[in-house]
Formats: sequence, C-alpha cells, structure tokens
Amino acid sequence: MTGKKGSSPSRQDAGAKKPASKKPPRRKLAEPALVRAVFSRLRAANPEPKGELEHVNAYTLLVAVVLSAQATDAGVNKATRALFAAADTPRKMVALGEEKVRDHIKTIGLFRNKAKNVIALSEILIAEHGGEVPREAAALEALPGVGRKTANVVRNIAFGEATIAVDTHLFRVSNRIPLARGKTPLEVELGLLKIIPPEFALHAHHWLILHGRYVCKARKPECERCVIADLCASADKTI
Repeated sequence: MTGKKGSSPSRQDAGAKKPASKKPPRRKLAEPALVRAVFSRLRAANPEPKGELEHVNAYTLLVAVVLSAQATDAGVNKATRALFAAADTPRKMVALGEEKVRDHIKTIGLFRNKAKNVIALSEILIAEHGGEVPREAAALEALPGVGRKTANVVRNIAFGEATIAVDTHLFRVSNRIPLARGKTPLEVELGLLKIIPPEFALHAHHWLILHGRYVCKARKPECERCVIADLCASADKTI
C-alpha cells in the first residue's frame, strides 16, 4: 500500500461542525415611530385618562395607593369611602386609630398590616412633613408601605410629575407590544422613560395600565377591539 492510512479531507470536512448561526439580538426598546404611533392612538381613544382610585387630596390618594397593593381599585374604593369621610388628613387618621382603620378596610387583603402602615405613615407625615405629602420620591419611599410604584403614582397624579408606575398590567403590555422589554418593573420603567416623547409622558402610564386592565388582558387579550393591534408584535395576538 502506498497511500497513508487516514480519513480523506472530504470526510473530515463533512464531519466538521458548522458554526452556529447567530440570531440578531431582540431590541429592548421600540423604534421612535412605533412609540409615537402607539401613544397617538391611545391618546385619541382616551385623551384624559384618570387613575381609578377615589381620593379627595394628595393624602387620601397616598393612602388609597398603599391600600391597593394586592387588591383591586374597586375593592379599595368601596372600603375607603367611609374611611375618608371620617379621616381625610393625617391628624384625623391618627385620631381615628389603628383599630377603627382596620375595621374600615377589613374587606381588603392584608388589612391588618395595611392599617398599621396607614397610621405609621400618617404619624411620620405629621412629625416630619407638617402633615403634608412630600413631592420627592425619596421622602415618599421612606414612608411605611410605600414603594417605588406607589411613590410614582402619587407624584404623577398629585403633583403632575411625568413618572411611570409599573404595575402588572403595564409590565405585560410593554413587553407584549413590545415598547420596552424588561424582566423587572424597574427595567421596564427606565426603558419607557427613555423612549416616551414628552407630549405623552404625563399620561403614558395611565394609558398602558388601562389598556392592560380592559383590553390587553393576561389570559384572553381582546385584540379584536384593540386600537393598536396592527402595531403589536405579540405572539399572544388573537387576530
């Protein structure tokens, strides 16, 4: 035999692994044209969106948002009508006392801990802020029961700040369309703040929350009546 033992070059080539093709990374933030189109349509459908928690001033708004954690707005409103009639300021709430606050909100989930937080935050507002609700995010988030989302809702509705309060509805809608993708509420919030044009900034989170609550639902999105269905790239679309 004159040939050398071994595989032919062609067989070596045939057995070699081909380099895996790389998929282009998914964009985390939507293109400006899509963002503008989405919010233009949401604004046309609902020019002045409102939060659905009933309140009479910044303080009762703060309390209502604290109570709304893991509860529906309708359930909170039902409980707070009598509560706010009795106590619509921090001093009145402290005078009412934790036990009576608890009785007013006992239909709401986690009502015992929430009653404790309402009294505690009211005492801090009296001691440190002259009985007024502070505008600054850090001061709000220092209050018992107040996290970033609650602070953003209060700053937006009570003080006209262009904040994004990411609840479960907004988180779902932003990732579905997608506008700003994210694995956490904070990631979605920061992404949306980068891409939403100033003219839509004040009402943006209301539009997205209401859209998720009543149209772009978690289990059965009602795409047939969605004003942005043709702009949406979600795999959950029903049309």
